[in-house]
Amino acid sequence: MPQYANVSSVPLSLAVFLASDSYDHNDDPNTLSATALIKPLRQIVLSSRVTNEASPVDLVQMVPSRLGTAIHDGIERAWKSNYKVAMKAMGYPEKVIERVQINPDPDTLKDGDIPIYMEQRIHKKVGKYTISGKYDFIGDGRVEDFKSTSTFTAMNNTNDSKYILQGSIYRWLNPKIITRNEMAIQFIFTDWSAARARAEDNYPKQRIQQRILPLLSLQETNAFVTRKLSDIEKYWDAPEEDIPLCSDEDLWRSAPVFKYYKNPQKTARSTKNFDNRQVKSLHVSTVQRLRSVARKTS
Repeated sequence: MPQYANVSSVPLSLAVFLASDSYDHNDDPNTLSATALIKPLRQIVLSSRVTNEASPVDLVQMVPSRLGTAIHDGIERAWKSNYKVAMKAMGYPEKVIERVQINPDPDTLKDGDIPIYMEQRIHKKVGKYTISGKYDFIGDGRVEDFKSTSTFTAMNNTNDSKYILQGSIYRWLNPKIITRNEMAIQFIFTDWSAARARAEDNYPKQRIQQRILPLLSLQETNAFVTRKLSDIEKYWDAPEEDIPLCSDEDLWRSAPVFKYYKNPQKTARSTKNFDNRQVKSLHVSTVQRLRSVARKTS
């Protein structure tokens, strides 16, 4: 069965691009990437039981993934093939440019060198499992991740915990070259609006935004990896009903909000928000009583 279906009638000129997958997949069930390891336990276990007879994916659904890959590939090519010209165009002095070393052997670095590491996959054995990670960028000992995503992700911090885990696993895999206790997320917004940036206080002011996040310690990261692998081993052959359900965080589900509208005809913005239905009901009852008293005394 084909892997992709052109249900949306994408022209062949773009269809080939969307059907091209350059990711270095590994089908060994005992090899887990950092990205895979931070997925919910239930998703990891049950995805291994899915047959290859799944329906083909509509090509148009691959647009976000392929655009993200294209951005990563473009950044890598720019650094590997054109960084000297680009840095000179930005006004960096020649003596600084000459110190830049791309993917060097860390044991050969000299004082004053500026090492830049990109897109290298590292592996580490833990019992019968192999954990792998392919970071985007490391500069000055800090790992960076490039994220082409919606502004919603950055405004609501929806993935910060996942970013921290992923970056921490990268450092756990590469402590010799990732030496700093923080990581940087470089957001490239796919839906950024200059008008919203001017009008909304919490909206990203630039199309590219950097966010600095703290990393877990090496000990904390090792404990997470060990515990996750133990859980995978425990539930690998367990009945589906025995596998722990995904948490609200796993499902990107925020806590419920109960909104009160002073005027039910105007719902663009709530008058007051509550974190549980009982408190909201109490507030509504109080407001109604006060209004009743006000009418009687007027």
